[in-house]
Amino acid sequence: MPPNYPRVRIQGTIRNESYGFEEIEGKLVKKVREHIYDRVLARDVVRIIFFLPHDHHHLITGVTHALDSYLRAIEGCSGVLSKFTCCWWEPFDLTEPSDWDLIRGTLKPKEPRFFEDYEPHDARFAEKDGADPYFTLFGEQGNGYSFRYHARLPLREPPPPSVSVLSATLPTEYLEEHGAQHVRELAMTMASRLPFATGHAGLALDLWHPIYDQLDHLRTEIFRHPGFDVRKASHFDGMGTRVDGIHWMNFLGPPVLSELGGAEDLRTLLHSPTTTVQELEGGRAIVTLGDAPEAGDTTQGQTLPAYRELARLLEPHLEPFPWGYLARQSPEVEKELRRWWRRFLD
Repeated sequence: MPPNYPRVRIQGTIRNESYGFEEIEGKLVKKVREHIYDRVLARDVVRIIFFLPHDHHHLITGVTHALDSYLRAIEGCSGVLSKFTCCWWEPFDLTEPSDWDLIRGTLKPKEPRFFEDYEPHDARFAEKDGADPYFTLFGEQGNGYSFRYHARLPLREPPPPSVSVLSATLPTEYLEEHGAQHVRELAMTMASRLPFATGHAGLALDLWHPIYDQLDHLRTEIFRHPGFDVRKASHFDGMGTRVDGIHWMNFLGPPVLSELGGAEDLRTLLHSPTTTVQELEGGRAIVTLGDAPEAGDTTQGQTLPAYRELARLLEPHLEPFPWGYLARQSPEVEKELRRWWRRFLD
């Protein structure tokens, strides 16, 4: 049974605007309405994510298997998934069998096969037509459960950085109740039919706003507990084959693993007694840093040496600092986040 993990739950106020029209003296007048509500802005979770350099056509079987595996794992957990979005639709309550039909329909093959074959008018609304299908399942805000899939646009010659992304989260309470081995097996099962380039599983903070907007609230937590990831990479980030930081479980595929000499060479380069390297089919491997994920605690000297060792080895393959655009907007925030980004390297 893993230890109790630090709880990070930050509540805040959200303000949104909606637009509509109201008839006044026989004329339609545009009205702006402000909506104010409270929600959880940050929450500790276990995040599982895979970066897939393939189009939806090649991912249907693997994504379906990963979704079914996740749903089996959370079966019996009451009310964990209650809403969904599908392509361009707004969130709906997940209550009817027809809702699942819509989600499953998203996973069917799409025609035409390539984006270049769309008619000009349809291409303008490709996301509505499902050229790059995506959906999200999630629960009541702040409960820590979610499943997301977003396929890349199916171009005949896609840009090298473009990838499809599949991710899922579980609350840390799930980890504590079911144990790290159970979560590890779930991550491996989800990965088993996915042609990933890279991926990971480990502790993270699920953030409603970007980290740079919440740094004042999270500064103490993220610098004290380096095991919490706050980089929420997505389909839009163009991860390519780069590695998205260092985590408890690190999934490596081609070409990164081959450039490191394969699983056997990688095993000889890592000396931490808690690190294991498991070879998979297709030139892939999983590097696991300990029996369970660790948050670390710099105030207690818990700096996660196994994480630091792997970071030094993978440094040439790590994603570049993703928030460089802050330099002109907030140099001090950018400086702090750069320090966090290199927390396992400096």
